Amino acid sequence: MFEFRILTECPTTGARAGELITPHGIIKTPVFMPVGTQATVKAMAPFELESLGAQIILSNTYHLYLRPGPSIIDRAGGLHRFMGWDHPILTDSGGFQVFSLSELNKVSDDGVLCRSHLDGSTHFMSPEWAMRVQEALGSDIAMCFDQCVKYPCSYEVAEEAVRRTTLWAKRSKDSHHREDQGLFGIVQGSVFKDLRLRSSEELVELGFPGYGIGGLSVGEPHAEMYEVLDFIRHILPLDKPRYLMGVGFAPNLVEGVSRGVDMFDCVLPTRNGRNGSVFTSKGHLNIKSLCFADDFRPIDENCDCYVCRTFTRAYLRHLHKAGEILSSRLCTWHNIHFLVDLMKRARESILSGQFPEFKERFLNEFMKGEASNDC
Repeated sequence: MFEFRILTECPTTGARAGELITPHGIIKTPVFMPVGTQATVKAMAPFELESLGAQIILSNTYHLYLRPGPSIIDRAGGLHRFMGWDHPILTDSGGFQVFSLSELNKVSDDGVLCRSHLDGSTHFMSPEWAMRVQEALGSDIAMCFDQCVKYPCSYEVAEEAVRRTTLWAKRSKDSHHREDQGLFGIVQGSVFKDLRLRSSEELVELGFPGYGIGGLSVGEPHAEMYEVLDFIRHILPLDKPRYLMGVGFAPNLVEGVSRGVDMFDCVLPTRNGRNGSVFTSKGHLNIKSLCFADDFRPIDENCDCYVCRTFTRAYLRHLHKAGEILSSRLCTWHNIHFLVDLMKRARESILSGQFPEFKERFLNEFMKGEASNDC
């Protein structure tokens, strides 16, 4: 039901090209997973995601628990059938909502007492709750319930979160019974190396088929993120997939791949797309800018997605200024394609033995464009 194979590894960087076998298909890694929080990737239909090469999507346990509810999804035949997506799905545990909605939550070792952001109703989230909901959803990969902390935080706060994350990981594993669903542990510890070591070792001892790296991309400098990844890459099992959670800035993905990360997810491509910010091989563009009013080039002349083959910057700016829904759809389409294709090209370069050259070329071009901020 669940197996991970490493096909080859870059001897210079440690970047890996692999295959993750799940009940709903084989995922070629490294891979970017578009986020479908509420059983939909915003502005995109499933067949469109398929057409641009998305292999797996992520959905949100907390939000689907509140609306429409796991019992409805279960009666529909599971999340795949409910949303019309017959490919792998990963569900998070709700642990990140403990962090992102902290003003609504009260945390203890037992779990989290929270108030719904929708109607203020009270709910209790726990490792057992997270497993029960994710098993009802029927995702291919479920995540242990964990506690993420903000950046910066004190050593004592990070240490307490590591202790609780291990406690909850054990309870998650003990209460998880669905054999056709892989359960990943989540490493915490903020930017403290000894806490990352402790968290990694405790989770590896429990034994999971994959490991998430949580608590990054929460405001820390990129250099600190890379330092953490450099450190724990030598601790986590080499034969298990590694998932860097919540990271979608293109250079972070490439740097993560070069440090042995296999999986990524983020709302950035869809959120930015709705706001008129698009990714290119030469950095970001704000499609709302006046300078694009009569710019008849594609978003990215190096991109072969449907949007870049068909439409111009001038047209996309017009749609956004006119408040047309198509603006969000097309910008989102391009952004998701950009990150999905970036991981595809990274994989091909690993397989061909040219990843260091690919990494240097991409980062130089992208960051040069970001620095120039050229319209």
